[in-house]
Amino acid sequence: MQQKFSQLIDQMQDDIVQVRRHLHMHPELSFQETKTVQYIKDFYDALQIEYDHPIGQNGLVARLKGAKPGKTIALRADFDALPLQDEKDDAPYQSTVPNVMHACGHDGHTSTLLHIAKALHALKDELAGEFVFIHQHAEEMAPGGAIEMVRAGVLDDVDEVYATHLWAVNETGTIECRKGAIMAAADHFFIHVQGHGGHGSAPHLSKDALVIASTLVVQMQQVVSRSVNPLQPAVVTFGKIESGDAFNIIADSAHIEGTVRTFDPETQKLVKQSMARICEAFGDMYECTITLEYRDGYPAVINHNEGVDIVERATNDLGLQYVECDPYTGGEDFAYFLQEKPGAIFFTGAAIAGRPEYPHHHPKFDIDEQSLINAAKMLGTIAIERAASK
Repeated sequence: MQQKFSQLIDQMQDDIVQVRRHLHMHPELSFQETKTVQYIKDFYDALQIEYDHPIGQNGLVARLKGAKPGKTIALRADFDALPLQDEKDDAPYQSTVPNVMHACGHDGHTSTLLHIAKALHALKDELAGEFVFIHQHAEEMAPGGAIEMVRAGVLDDVDEVYATHLWAVNETGTIECRKGAIMAAADHFFIHVQGHGGHGSAPHLSKDALVIASTLVVQMQQVVSRSVNPLQPAVVTFGKIESGDAFNIIADSAHIEGTVRTFDPETQKLVKQSMARICEAFGDMYECTITLEYRDGYPAVINHNEGVDIVERATNDLGLQYVECDPYTGGEDFAYFLQEKPGAIFFTGAAIAGRPEYPHHHPKFDIDEQSLINAAKMLGTIAIERAASK
């Protein structure tokens, strides 16, 4: 059965690429994906596959039953884009929407899942089990679409759930995966320093918010190096600091933003508490007001051991190269699905040979479109096998 499925995917290769390019040319931002959802609905309408929409704000779930009894297997693809100008001037499928771009492969994820559904539909009289196709909105913007869809019950009758992420920095033909934590919890913090401004010639009459904020940033670099167990990965990154109005005015306030990445909930809690203590201590020491707003982002993505074994087996069956990867410190709201049901997410290599490497969220991001075929075969093979398993 897997061989028949793979042959169908090969026959659909041009269509898979065409749909991916159409979506690439017409991207939509998180929570604004109305035309994308309509495109997905039209695709399923043409196949006469039933679906539910909206689930959460913009999510869509289609279902297909095989002719024989079996398990219910869910596959998930996200479909939102990023606020980024597409700079692939030489690509005929460059984004037509100013300052909006599919720079993370979600267009490919969507085309892949649609054609998996089409191929499984053609084989439904020979298949066991039920297949759930989860088209998820707003992966790029917390709180994200996954948690809305999980709360709406899309996994209630599902036995296992799987996903892939096209990975433009990995060689095409490779599949990366690992047991346990594979992607990090991705949190967002804001720190506001309220000092007392003054003239640059009289610093003793002010509380210099810019200097306080700068010292605070340096001090917080010790949270990871001196508070966190060195065997537990953690990252505290300060990405933005704003303060001051003129060269001769002492800043009245300062605003800092950054991100924390962890894999272990206790480490996440420790970092959060350490940052709060430092802010409180600095407020007392410099006689100013410092407030910390810490927003929990997506939890760490934790693959299930058996799910990873299944991914490795499918990789070998398809003649692709399996690689056990190190954890990535990027975030992914597929974490919410894996908190509810067993399964795994894996990375499908999508680097374009001979082309400079442009990572995800880069204005020249692109993929080797052979990766779409590899991803479709992987997910479909896994779904067919697991649906028929006892």
